[in-house]
Amino acid sequence: MGFIYLEIINFVKSEAEVEDELDKVFYMLKNMSTLKTLPRIMNSAVFQRFFQLASYAKLTKEERTMYDISLKRKWDAEAVRMYQQEQVEGLEKQLKEAKKAEKEAKRVSITAKAEGKAEGLAEGEYKKAIETALKLREMSLSLEQIAEATGLTINEIEKLK
Repeated sequence: MGFIYLEIINFVKSEAEVEDELDKVFYMLKNMSTLKTLPRIMNSAVFQRFFQLASYAKLTKEERTMYDISLKRKWDAEAVRMYQQEQVEGLEKQLKEAKKAEKEAKRVSITAKAEGKAEGLAEGEYKKAIETALKLREMSLSLEQIAEATGLTINEIEKLK
C-alpha cells in the first residue's frame, strides 16, 4: 500500500483534461471556490452531494439560518402531506370495508328473507293440509286415505279433532 501526496496548487488539468474519478476529485477541490454550478463531467450523486455541502458551507451565518428554516419548513410540509395521504388511504380502506360489509349484510338479508318466505310457505302448506284433513275426516274417509291425500302422518291426523 502506498500513499500519493498531491499539492492541490500543482494540479493543473482543465475540465476537458479530467479523465478518472481521482482527477475529478482533485479538480473539484481546486476549483470549488470558483464554481457556480456543478460541471457536466461530475454529474453523479457523490459529486452533487459534495457540491451541495460546499455550497452550504459558503453561506453566511444569516443565510445558513434562513436556509435551515426553509429546509425545516419543507420537511414539515412533506410530513404533513404524507400524514394526510395516510389518512386518505385509511379512509378509503374503511370505505371499501364498509361497502363490503354492506354488500354482505344485503346478501344475508336476502338469504334471511328467502328462508323466512320458505318457512312461511311450508307453514301455510301444513295448515292447508290440516284443513283438508279435517274436511276429509268429516267425509268419513279412512285415516290411510286422508294421510295419502294430505301428506300428513296418521298420528297427526288422529290428533285432529
